[in-house]
Amino acid sequence: MPRYLRPRLTGVPIFFTVALAERGGTLLVDEVARLRAAVRATKAERPFAIAAWVVLPDHLHCIWELPAGDRDYPTRWRLIKSRFSTGLPKGRIRPSHAARGERGIWQRRYWEHHIRDEADLAAHVRYCEGNPVKHGLVGVPEAWPYSSLHRRVRDPHAPMAGRPEDGA
Repeated sequence: MPRYLRPRLTGVPIFFTVALAERGGTLLVDEVARLRAAVRATKAERPFAIAAWVVLPDHLHCIWELPAGDRDYPTRWRLIKSRFSTGLPKGRIRPSHAARGERGIWQRRYWEHHIRDEADLAAHVRYCEGNPVKHGLVGVPEAWPYSSLHRRVRDPHAPMAGRPEDGA
C-alpha cells in the first residue's frame, strides 16, 4: 500500500473535501446541527479558523487556517467525524472499518490542498460557494442555506475566518 506523506507546511490555509461513505444521501444536511456541534466542540479543544465552509447532502468543502506552527488537521477531522457519528445508526460497515471501531458513516480519507497564494484562496472560496449550484441543489449560491457565503455577505469587511456556526 502506498504511504502518503502530508506536506509539512504551516501557516497556510488548507482546502478540504470530506465525504460520507455512502454518496447520494442527505445525512449531512439532515443532521447539520449535529455537524455544527461537532465542529464547535473540536474547535474549542483544538482551535482553527474557518475561511469558508459549505455543507452539501453527502459531502462538504471547507478551508481552514490552523494556528502558527500547528499542522495537526488529521486529529481535528477524526474528532469532528467521531463526534458527528456518535448516536447515529451505523452505516454498512466493512470488516476493516469494524476492526478499527469505525461506524461506516464517513469515507476514511479526505482530500486536502494547501493553498498557494491569495488567488488560489479566492478560487477555492468561490468553489465552496458555487458547489451547491454545480450539484443542481439551487440556482444561485445565495439560495443554499449551509454556506459560509452568508457570513461574508452580512459583513464583507470581516476577516475571512470565523465561527463555523455562522455559515456551515
